[in-house]
Amino acid sequence: QVQLVESGGGLVQTGGSLRLSCAASGRTFSTYVMGWFRQAPGKEREFVATISRSGGITYYADSVKGRFTVSRDNAKNTGYLQMNSLKPEDTAVYYCAARRGTNDYNVRAYDSWGQGTQVTVSS
Repeated sequence: QVQLVESGGGLVQTGGSLRLSCAASGRTFSTYVMGWFRQAPGKEREFVATISRSGGITYYADSVKGRFTVSRDNAKNTGYLQMNSLKPEDTAVYYCAARRGTNDYNVRAYDSWGQGTQVTVSS
């Protein structure tokens, strides 16, 4: 498994932007698919985006498509989630996750998780 630490969350107004980072430990980060998920109060954790090991393949939830961009820098062992045009319904704790194998949108497919970072979008 790989150790993950998210950062970059905060409070932003509707229409604003934030960039989340996910720092990974170890020298094998490039062998893991990365995923971003979020969990709002009282709701289940849901898929946001995923990026392949090389960064060449990405998938997004319909709710964030066109507004969020997932990327990674394997030389820095870091993944990113750029969030633009934020809406109040984007308010949640955001988690990065990692798994071996291929891109997947299923929470249960990931076996390494960060501690989460809070994103709050005010109206």
